[in-house]
Amino acid sequence: MADATRWLDRTEHDAWRGVVEVMSRLLARLDDELERDHGVSLAEYEVLAQLSEAPDETMRMTDLAERALVSRSGLTRRVDGLERRGLVERRACPSDRRGANAVLTPAGRKLLEAAAPTHVDGVRRMFIDQLTKSQVAAVAEAFATVKVPGEPRCPGEP
Repeated sequence: MADATRWLDRTEHDAWRGVVEVMSRLLARLDDELERDHGVSLAEYEVLAQLSEAPDETMRMTDLAERALVSRSGLTRRVDGLERRGLVERRACPSDRRGANAVLTPAGRKLLEAAAPTHVDGVRRMFIDQLTKSQVAAVAEAFATVKVPGEPRCPGEP
């Protein structure tokens, strides 16, 4: 019986390992900077950022989980912590009595506005500014092409 595995060639292997290594280190450093300077994790920052971009700074918990790339139970724990700190509120969903909305509070908005420059500076310094404009465009195009089967899509995506 022949081996049906399509092994990676050297270039494919290097590309994959590069993605894993760069993203792991980059996310860890961005997380460290946000925790150190603002007392918020990168994952919490992402929840606050998603809410800030939503109409009325409000989003259904199920939609927020999808946008923040986290499981519903993971989001529940994250929102619980943000709620305890007064950064997010939960409110009943007016269109679905079983559902809940997460709402960015004024304190959450203030923290996000303080943390955003730190985050953007880190992304620029550790990623964007190390690439040419054409490399940034190529990375954006490549990742827009990659779709993980079975994963939920952002609203409006095919």
